[in-house]
Amino acid sequence: MSDIQERVFSGIQPTGHLHLGNYLGALKRFVELQESHDCLYCVVDLHALTAQLVHDDLKGQTRSITAAFLACGIDPKEQIVFNQSAVAAHAELAWVFNCVARIGWMNRMTQFKDKAGKDRENASLGLLAYPSLMAADILLYRATHVPVGEDQKQHLELARNIAAKFNVDFAERIEKAGCGVAMTMGEERTTGYFPMTEPLIEGEATRVMSLRDGTKKMSKSDASDNARINMTDDAETIARKIRKAKTDPEPLPSDVDGLAERAEANNLVGIYAALSDTTRQGVLRDYGGRPFSEFKPALAELAVDRLSPINAEMRRLLADPAEIDAVLKDGAERAGELAEKTMRDVKDIVGFI
Repeated sequence: MSDIQERVFSGIQPTGHLHLGNYLGALKRFVELQESHDCLYCVVDLHALTAQLVHDDLKGQTRSITAAFLACGIDPKEQIVFNQSAVAAHAELAWVFNCVARIGWMNRMTQFKDKAGKDRENASLGLLAYPSLMAADILLYRATHVPVGEDQKQHLELARNIAAKFNVDFAERIEKAGCGVAMTMGEERTTGYFPMTEPLIEGEATRVMSLRDGTKKMSKSDASDNARINMTDDAETIARKIRKAKTDPEPLPSDVDGLAERAEANNLVGIYAALSDTTRQGVLRDYGGRPFSEFKPALAELAVDRLSPINAEMRRLLADPAEIDAVLKDGAERAGELAEKTMRDVKDIVGFI
């Protein structure tokens, strides 16, 4: 019985334009993790159907997300970059998990409640089962860690519940098949097939807020383009959006406690901290007591310095879709080899011939 191999999995939906929140909350972290882990980074195009069944350019959006992965510094030769629908085992394992998960678990998912709204009876089955597919995405590769935002923690907890129930329900067959692995649950060592995947939530800007309303998350779907900084925005647009970002009339505080009731100030300071690889307190040591008229130009200069090279590389890659498609094809083949091994084990455990 061996320990589970550490592996990172994460994915981004190809819906709307990637923005600064995606970069600071996910992509920047993806790049850092590849230095210490084996990683799979996926464009989750199957999930995109839950948001909008008919897309004008799903292929183009998928390529755009892939271009962002590469432009930010993910190495597709050392790590695996692919699109979800190219590995059919995601959907295959999701069906098994649909039969493991309980309806009550799905009904408690806050994102389903938020997205379905009052007309829950008219929501798609895919939207309800979304977390089960997410669990399959992660556990198909027996991933041990997932970098997630705060809003995805509940979905990851569901993935852990599904893994635990599968391990318990099929414990004897897992032992008989000889494919179990040692893992830690709380303070106890146990065995099972699927690991208890851990969230990785770190950094100063894991939840970047709107530039127009510091109480709302920065979003691809916000009606105002000025509420977000898109990864494809040029330098002039980035600077203009930061200049126009909502603030309050007071100068910046000298310590982080002074940000507690100032949502917009807290957001902008957090963005600066994340872009400069420092802390909010570090930013306030330099800018505490100074007005936003001095802080915003510095933030704009920093944002342009960090994002412009990524923007330029994304444009280069998108001008040559064949290069992106080759990366996705190679990644899907490599991901498929790992997925095939898992599905052989799962079919043996479940009893499929």
